[in-house]
Amino acid sequence: MIRTRFARLARFGLAALGSLACFTAAYADTAQGAALTELQTVVVSARHLDERRAGIQTQTGASVYTMDSRAIAATPGGDNTLLNQVVLQAPDVTQDSFGQFHVRGEHDGLQYRINGIVLPEGISVFGQALDPRLIRSMSLITGALPAEFGLRTAGIIDITTKNGLEIPGGSLSLYGGSHGTVQPSVDYAGGIGPLSYFVSGDMLRNDLGIESPDGRSNPIHDHTTQYHGFGYLEDVLDDHDRLALMLGSSVGRFQIPDLYGQQPSLGLSVDGQTTFPSQNLNENQREVTQFGAGSWQHSAGRLDLQSSVIARYSSLTFIPDPLGDLLFDGIAQHAFKQNVAYAAQSDAVYRLNALHSLRAGVFLQTDHSVSDASSAVLPTDPSGVPFGDVPTTIQQSGSRTEWIQSLYLQDEWKPWERLTVNYGLRFDRFTAYTSAHQISPRVNAVWTPRPGTAVHAGYSRYLSPPPFELVGAGDVAAFANTSAAPPNTQDGAPRPERANYYDVGLTQRVGSRLRVGVDTYYKQSTDLIDEGQFGAPIILTPFNYRYGKQYGAEFTANYAHEHLQAYVNFAAQRALGKQIESSQFNFSPADLAYIARNFIDLDHEQRLTASGGIAYAVDHTRVSADLLWGSGLRADLALPTGVTTAYGGSGIPNGAHLPYYTQVNLGLSHVFRVENLGPLTARLDLINLFDAVYQIRNGTGIGVGAPQYGARRGVFVGVSQKF
Repeated sequence: MIRTRFARLARFGLAALGSLACFTAAYADTAQGAALTELQTVVVSARHLDERRAGIQTQTGASVYTMDSRAIAATPGGDNTLLNQVVLQAPDVTQDSFGQFHVRGEHDGLQYRINGIVLPEGISVFGQALDPRLIRSMSLITGALPAEFGLRTAGIIDITTKNGLEIPGGSLSLYGGSHGTVQPSVDYAGGIGPLSYFVSGDMLRNDLGIESPDGRSNPIHDHTTQYHGFGYLEDVLDDHDRLALMLGSSVGRFQIPDLYGQQPSLGLSVDGQTTFPSQNLNENQREVTQFGAGSWQHSAGRLDLQSSVIARYSSLTFIPDPLGDLLFDGIAQHAFKQNVAYAAQSDAVYRLNALHSLRAGVFLQTDHSVSDASSAVLPTDPSGVPFGDVPTTIQQSGSRTEWIQSLYLQDEWKPWERLTVNYGLRFDRFTAYTSAHQISPRVNAVWTPRPGTAVHAGYSRYLSPPPFELVGAGDVAAFANTSAAPPNTQDGAPRPERANYYDVGLTQRVGSRLRVGVDTYYKQSTDLIDEGQFGAPIILTPFNYRYGKQYGAEFTANYAHEHLQAYVNFAAQRALGKQIESSQFNFSPADLAYIARNFIDLDHEQRLTASGGIAYAVDHTRVSADLLWGSGLRADLALPTGVTTAYGGSGIPNGAHLPYYTQVNLGLSHVFRVENLGPLTARLDLINLFDAVYQIRNGTGIGVGAPQYGARRGVFVGVSQKF
């Protein structure tokens, strides 16, 4: 009896447990299904908001070159390279020393945008504040720009970041090789419901932080350690609204490389010492950049709006060799610059109807710069002869605040099905060391006479303030009767640049695989802004040419078919300036006189530039190659011994160019499928495959401080584990 009851009770209990298990499983399946449905809804909403955000700004009539994360990964080095190396693969981009690059014959003039948000300028020479790992897509926008682009107009580097909704997960990588390179990195993307995030970070150390001054593969005293971090967080509130936050940080320490076997030539004596081996110099520079931005996007019906607040901190510290710098240069200057910027930005588009889309926006910025310099010099008599060997110190410091206000209004009009016209006005005003304002008309048109063919043309009026964060404080007259006395005491304040810009181009699709394009441009400017390095501190100084003109032509072709991708770019340009009218104390009287009467080539002009690449992938293996080719940057043209210009100079400023060069890079990668682990990618990269020895700078030219060579051949290996 008892056994029978117990058996019945057991059967009842088992049945109950079974029912509970079925209920739990059904509930879990329902919850999981609900969560999956919610996630799918969020992803759809995020994609919809991304598309609407991309439509807030227009690129009608401009020249646009786009590459995504897959294209970056396919290049030799992949996303282990610095951002400047990625941009060098775009049309009409010229490489320079210190990791700089120039677009269409401009020295700088670049504006960075992340998810449509303008990133205020910072103080940076060597360091790259943005890391390719954060890029989902990047466009270089040049030419006659629509009205929403202003202030910095040589090129817009427009970046769309990765997020945690599209491809969740992460990777852990280790990369390194030649020049003592070690680069660990990590990135991760994920989300919880409508909240998603992406974070990345890396550390880079090597012994080629700055270009070699003598062509050595491993220069003397050239170590660098750099840290980069980035985070992006977004919350999709509903189908129409999104909040986003991004934070970034970059810290870099750089040794300034030394030449071997030189001795001071100024004939100075410091505390009884007159000699100093150049290989023992110990100069160092530290650069810090930190930024953050919060934004709200609203997209409903015909209206798309994004409003943001932005902050950026940057600083640069140069630490000299107290004795060596004084003997070699006549000055040992400890320099510190700091800039803190705050900005607010709001952009909107309202689609009136099928024919008209109105765009309007406002940008407000204030930034505060501090400049401190402590300079050790030797006293001299009025003729420049030292009368002692005990250094004296000149202290100079100052600060200033800049204000910028910008507004624009434009209409994108489709009078016919195959014609789009974008026209508008932009107002810019700034107040800093100088002040100016301007109303700038813009008009662009794109005509598509048949499918696959597009002709664009445009005109833009520009106003570009001088780079406020680089303008120094102090009076050059303080260095009179010292070993650092300037060639003259003229010190006009840097002025804003005003320009007329014209652009005409054609793109053509040939079948479904090939796209080719031709683009031409002409820019005429007054008070053209240029920058140069005029002292031992690696800090660029802005100055103006009274007249400037830049013009050129570009050709580009891109091919993609299944496993094969290839591209080639070629550009020819001229960049000219006449009459120095600010920061004149950096120039010799002979150079000032020559440039006052003659157009000269700008020091960063490279008349012919080309880039190209190819990648082939099959069965998880990819082989890639790319190249850079150029006719060389400018250098002074030395006249025969005993011959001088009509103004007493021994050469023509920027009158020559350095030799042609070619650099070829090769990459190989393979994805391994490891059981119970995510994909593991191994790569091998050969940078400068043929070990080409070429000069980027030879130490002569306007604002050129020292010679630099392109990096010698490097062999790098890496492994990346996805999780």
